[in-house]
Amino acid sequence: MTSTPREPALIDGFGRTVRYLRLSVTDRCDFRCVYCMAEEMTFLPRAQVLTLEEMATLCAAFVELGVEKIRLTGGEPLVRRGIETLVERIGALEGLADFAMTTNGAGLAKYARQLYDGGLRRLNVSLDTLDPARFRALTRTGELGRVIDGIRAARDAGFARIKLNAVILKGRNDDEILDLVEFARTEGVDISFIEEMPLGQGIGHDRAETFCGSDEVRARIEVRHPLVPTTETTLGPSRYYRMADSDSRIGFISPHSHDFCGACNRVRVTAEGRLLLCLGNEHSVDLRAVLRRHPGDRERLKSAIVAAMAKKPERHHFTTDGDVQVVRFMNMTGG
Repeated sequence: MTSTPREPALIDGFGRTVRYLRLSVTDRCDFRCVYCMAEEMTFLPRAQVLTLEEMATLCAAFVELGVEKIRLTGGEPLVRRGIETLVERIGALEGLADFAMTTNGAGLAKYARQLYDGGLRRLNVSLDTLDPARFRALTRTGELGRVIDGIRAARDAGFARIKLNAVILKGRNDDEILDLVEFARTEGVDISFIEEMPLGQGIGHDRAETFCGSDEVRARIEVRHPLVPTTETTLGPSRYYRMADSDSRIGFISPHSHDFCGACNRVRVTAEGRLLLCLGNEHSVDLRAVLRRHPGDRERLKSAIVAAMAKKPERHHFTTDGDVQVVRFMNMTGG
């Protein structure tokens, strides 16, 4: 990957430049995390999901339009057959400065080396608890040991700045905030604490009762580790802090308490090819239709993407009262 300066082509109606694409490669996952999806899910038929070739074409078009960062998401990207081939295609794109993936970590022991060799350079691993029984309860199907083994396999494969993502739910795992920080320090990784987002119905808990804000999480950490704010960025929404005695960074993703819409530089493409202009709104454009009606016509595809920027809303309207602002689940959105 190289970083080649280009004129930005993706500017929305509020003057924000889109530099970051999050691409969901599948809506399927081998976990059923309680804040992400219902226990019984109906997944997309295969014919509705973009092919790997279509995904590679989309990524190339976005990079040509000035996107500097691509993150592969899911569902769980490592359950998508042929994911290593897609990684190689994207990793070879000229002009891409940052290539990352969000994963539950369960498949990293198998895939970490192939992903790194294919050009992927950063990983976010979802980890909400260090208690095996609680991990099973929160994920409904997952095994904690596989995830920890996967994190270590990724580190051994050469990944630097691995980051853990922890969604904190009051009464479910908020008593582990400091334990998760200590784990990150010991393993030499970063960690971001995420406020739960109101996406999807039938998740099995009352979001109004489980909401735990970033300010509360930060206050609990600072009882043991004073945090110093930094200006570091990975083009995403995390606000990063440092500790004086550790290289690990602490991040906070705060869609409720510290709205980051004003500086939004992101769009998402779902596994079925819907270009979502905002995580918290349903504004979208069907890029799959463009890809399949006009195969090979990269210019038409880019024109559709540029035109879609006019639909990007100014902000989301998430609340913490338990209401569902968006009916689709996180696995359908791509994080």
